[in-house]
Amino acid sequence: MFSRSAQRFSDGDRLEIGGWPVRLRVDGRARRVSLRVDRAKSEIVALAPTPRRLNEAVAFAQEKSRWIADQLAALPGRQVIAPGGTLRLLGKPYRLEVGAGRPRMTDETLVAPEDSAWGLRIIRLAKREALSRLTERTAHHAGALQRPTPSVAVADPKARWGSCRPARPGHPAAIRYSWRLVLAPFEVADYVVAHECAHLIEANHGPRFWALCEQLVGDPAPHRAWLRAHAAELHAISA
Repeated sequence: MFSRSAQRFSDGDRLEIGGWPVRLRVDGRARRVSLRVDRAKSEIVALAPTPRRLNEAVAFAQEKSRWIADQLAALPGRQVIAPGGTLRLLGKPYRLEVGAGRPRMTDETLVAPEDSAWGLRIIRLAKREALSRLTERTAHHAGALQRPTPSVAVADPKARWGSCRPARPGHPAAIRYSWRLVLAPFEVADYVVAHECAHLIEANHGPRFWALCEQLVGDPAPHRAWLRAHAAELHAISA
């Protein structure tokens, strides 16, 4: 057990509680000590509103050690892509193959040379496809809302599928997506695109915002549920 008085903790510290990884984080927006599951990193995050309350966050994590074990034990393991396997992009399966020449994507395959960077090259192909298809769908939904197409980028955030910066004087609108959306079914990824495009008009999540989402893609509930159920699987895929 940790002693509240004998040990000091810092934002970002990593501990083991009951044999499971716990990361400490200070969040000034938090109102209380709490725990959450970081599915992308397969660890628990113990949140504290201030650095002074990190000891309290550690003590709370110790009290919830059984909950921590149950949550992390239920997460899927890391899924490493390999030649001969399959990777689904927007619901369509692609065979993963080794082949000479430049990495490439065909109608049925993702191909890269056989070397130590094979997996990374395959992931880059998936990211390139994500940028292309998500940009295309962004233009579609922005046009449906009679808004100029924002700039689009992809990254690998751990806690969100997309983010939107609406246009303001001197700064055009910009949307950033998780590249891992390309690993989801088309309808689910398209919902996230519609969600972010709706933020071009409504910056909040009020009734008018959800009305815009429904106007673009219908009922968002099934897509939101799919993401909650499968987020860990998408984040577990790696080179």
